[in-house]
Amino acid sequence: MEDIEELDKIAEEFQECQEVLTAIGDRTRQSIIIALMATRCEEGMRVGEITQRTHLSRPAVSHHLKILKDAKVVNLHSKGTKNYYYLDPNQSKIMLLKNLVEHIEEFMTDYWPSQSKN
Repeated sequence: MEDIEELDKIAEEFQECQEVLTAIGDRTRQSIIIALMATRCEEGMRVGEITQRTHLSRPAVSHHLKILKDAKVVNLHSKGTKNYYYLDPNQSKIMLLKNLVEHIEEFMTDYWPSQSKN
């Protein structure tokens, strides 16, 4: 019965991660995330800077940033009329994925111990 409860918990975690999984599953959005990671800048990047790094159009970058922001993968802060997009591991829902993967790994290790030694 314990394994059913564990699987139910993992199913719930998959549901919690669904929007994040969808958001980061797109290669264009992955390139935006990588561009944001490459800056290592706490201030963040503006759409124009992301456009230059990714070679995407402004409308495309804006569209994909909205999806990433709505999924709470990317954060936004404004200074006057300027918007800056950035990654914050303390506020990003992307960390939910780490928990999900860890729970899957624990389940597999507990239920298939001979497989985990490879």
